[in-house]
Amino acid sequence: MNDQIHSEGSGHEHGELGDAEYAEFMELAAQEGFDPEEVEGALGEAGHGPLPVLAVVGRPNVGKSTLVNRIIGRREAVVQDKPGVTRDRVSYEAEWAGRRFKVVDTGGWEQDVLGLDASVAAQAEYAIETADAVVFVVDSTVGATDTDEAVVKLLRRAGKPVVLCVNKVDGQSGEADATALWSLGLGEPYPVSSLHGRGTGDMLDAVLEALPDAPAQKFGTALGGPRRIALIGRPNVGKSSLLNKVAGEDRVVVNELAGTTRDPVDELINLGGITWKFIDTAGIRRRVHLQEGADYYASLRTAAAVEKAEVAVVLIDSSESISVQDQRIITMAVEAGRAIVVAFNKWDTLDEERRYYLEREIETELAQIAWAPRVNVSAVTGRHMEKLVPAIETALEGWETRVPTGRLNAFLGEIVASNPHPIRGGKQPRILFGTQAGTKPPRFVLFASGFLEHGYRRFVERRLREEFGFEGTPIHISVRVREKRGRNK
Repeated sequence: MNDQIHSEGSGHEHGELGDAEYAEFMELAAQEGFDPEEVEGALGEAGHGPLPVLAVVGRPNVGKSTLVNRIIGRREAVVQDKPGVTRDRVSYEAEWAGRRFKVVDTGGWEQDVLGLDASVAAQAEYAIETADAVVFVVDSTVGATDTDEAVVKLLRRAGKPVVLCVNKVDGQSGEADATALWSLGLGEPYPVSSLHGRGTGDMLDAVLEALPDAPAQKFGTALGGPRRIALIGRPNVGKSSLLNKVAGEDRVVVNELAGTTRDPVDELINLGGITWKFIDTAGIRRRVHLQEGADYYASLRTAAAVEKAEVAVVLIDSSESISVQDQRIITMAVEAGRAIVVAFNKWDTLDEERRYYLEREIETELAQIAWAPRVNVSAVTGRHMEKLVPAIETALEGWETRVPTGRLNAFLGEIVASNPHPIRGGKQPRILFGTQAGTKPPRFVLFASGFLEHGYRRFVERRLREEFGFEGTPIHISVRVREKRGRNK
């Protein structure tokens, strides 16, 4: 599907191109018949980096998912008249008044499963932690409940900007109920009907005032802080043991019971003469009858850690088959655009037969991240731990690599000449030129004469990796197709 790239709100952002490179690039675009505003919009979108994050929180069945659908302008979040339908922490891109941001829809917090205090904390804290601003949704027909008051305490403690959305106000008669919620102490209550759209414009104007133009979280070393490494993986793969081993001491509780770690633990650790910040992200305690809820909260914690990190070290238990959950965690890190290292733990316990079958599994189940550095380690014995830091450094180098526009276009010219796009419907689309608009992860914009098929884009990505490296990092490629113009225009 062709990426739709909008120019609204892009201003004169041109990713990471220098002024001279940008001027040369725009001249090239004009020669190929591209509108300058379209090109600027494409560069602005591809080069924006991470978008500001808006978390939508509230207790079950107050209409969070309906509100999210209203904000993003399409029905994507699952809506059902039943508490707790949203099972995952889901994010969508949205735009209002020319500004783009990410909306995070948070699910119900399973009061019956973990109890009010624990469940409110698990649901709200980790959504709020990675957000730049929060929309707190309250049901006007019910008013403020004890659960709402518990969330208010969390919001005050987090110190993030909050917009209070009083939902299900379908007419003027309900506005008095909304006014009563000044008592929550979160500022002006915005009466909204997310079902009908009433009042959402005023609320979104307030959201834009609360959101920063750029995300609060800055990546890399620009601020002088240590590089952030998230240890992620399914419960009991040895994340805490690995953290203890690299730290050289017992910093985290280790137990055979899956899910011993209840909170992410940030640790400053010196390895190879460099200080790194490691984030342990094991799931909360998991009992058989709480399995579904615990998995849900563990995924919240993992998502929160990945959002804050630069590199995700994905730990996989090599003594067991690669699971769907392993793949889901990897996909989370890839979609977040983080540098990735895959560490196969318990490698010292494998016999020859298991090693043979594991290699086959890696070829088939992890083909989508064949570019990620791999280390085979033992968190218990410390085997091959010295290989972890070089792998992380390699992934960071790939994550931050930028190809100059001139060199990239020479490379694209070679591809088009030696491996042209297949002819479809009597036409042969062609890559005209391109640029790398951003890094962390590398983001490319290709300008083409027609639609480029997914398989051909994958081929271009593979050739980019062969030519320029990009080891350990996802690559984002967007394509802008030249619009047809009439001869007399």
